[in-house]
Amino acid sequence: MNWKVTLTIAVIAILILAGLGAWSFLDAQKTGPEKMESVVVAYSPFESTALIWIAADQHFFEKNGINVTLQKYDSGAGSLDALVNGESDITAGVTEFPLVRKAFQKEKIRAIGIIDRGYFTYLVARKDSIENISDIKGKRVGTTVGTIAEFHLGRFLTLHGLSMQDITLVDVKTPKDWVNAVADGDIDAISTAQPYANAAGDRLGSNAVIWSVQSGQPLFALVVSTDAWIAAHPDLVARFLLSLVQAEDYLRMHPAESRAIVQKSLNLDAGYMDTVWQQNQFSVTLDQSLITAMEDEARWMIANNMTNATAVPDFREYIYSDGLEKAKPGSVNII
Repeated sequence: MNWKVTLTIAVIAILILAGLGAWSFLDAQKTGPEKMESVVVAYSPFESTALIWIAADQHFFEKNGINVTLQKYDSGAGSLDALVNGESDITAGVTEFPLVRKAFQKEKIRAIGIIDRGYFTYLVARKDSIENISDIKGKRVGTTVGTIAEFHLGRFLTLHGLSMQDITLVDVKTPKDWVNAVADGDIDAISTAQPYANAAGDRLGSNAVIWSVQSGQPLFALVVSTDAWIAAHPDLVARFLLSLVQAEDYLRMHPAESRAIVQKSLNLDAGYMDTVWQQNQFSVTLDQSLITAMEDEARWMIANNMTNATAVPDFREYIYSDGLEKAKPGSVNII
C-alpha cells in the first residue's frame, strides 16, 4: 500500500477516535457522574450550616456524585455524638468545643473543614432576678452541657471575676426548654445560640436582659468525620467539600437568593435573619485560628476540672486537610 494512503488512513482513524472521545466526554458531562455515592450528614438547625442548604438547593452534591441524607439533631454536640455512634458519616455545623471534648476522650475523629465563623451566642436573663452581671452569683443558669455555649458562659463569667462554681449550672437539652425554662422562671438565665436567644428574649419582653458572651472570639462551624470513614473515602471527602466551595461561590454571587434558601430551609423569621445574617462569615477554610481556639478551650476545660487530663492535646492530629487542599487550593493554613 502506498505510504501516502497509509498515512491518510491513520490520520482519519486518529480523528475518528478523538471525536468519539470528545462525544463520550460531552455525554458524561450531560448525564453527570456514573455512580452516586450516599453520605449521611448529621446537622443542628443553625444558620451556620448555610453552605449545606445552598449546596443541596443548587444540586451541587448531586453534580459531584453525592446523594446526601440529612439528619437533624438539637445541638452540634448531639450531631457529633451521632457521628461517633455510627449514625452518620459526617456532621456539619458542629462547633469546635465538642471536638475538644472528644479529643480529650481520644475519639478517632477529624475536622475536614470550617464552613462558618459566627457571633451568635448570648446570655438571656430574667431582669427580676439578674439585672447586673454581678447578680448572677448563686443563680440557676442553664445551657446545654458539652456545647460551645457552655464554654462561652464559663469564660464570660471569668472575665467578670466569677466562675462556674459561682452559679448553679442546669443542663437544658432541647430547643423548647432553652426558651421555656427561662421564660417560665425554672431558671434565672440561659446561655444559648440564636435563634433561641431571640425567642427567649421575646418571651420575657421587658423582663429580659441580654449579653453577648463570646467576647470577640468567633465560634467555628466545622465539618467533621471519623478517621475510618475519611481513610475509606478520600475522594468522596474532597467532592463533598467541593460542593460546599461551590455553595460558597454561589453565596458570594447571589447573596439575596442564598439568604432566602437558608431562611426557607431552616424556617427562620425574616427579622431574625436581618439581625444575625451579617454575624456569620461563610467560607470553606482550615487555618491556625481554629487550633488556637481549641487550645484555649482545652486549657479552660482543664482549669475547670472538666477532664482528668493535664495536658492540651495536639489538635493538628484532629485535622484532615488533604480533602480541602484538593477542593480549594490555598485555603489551608495550619502550622
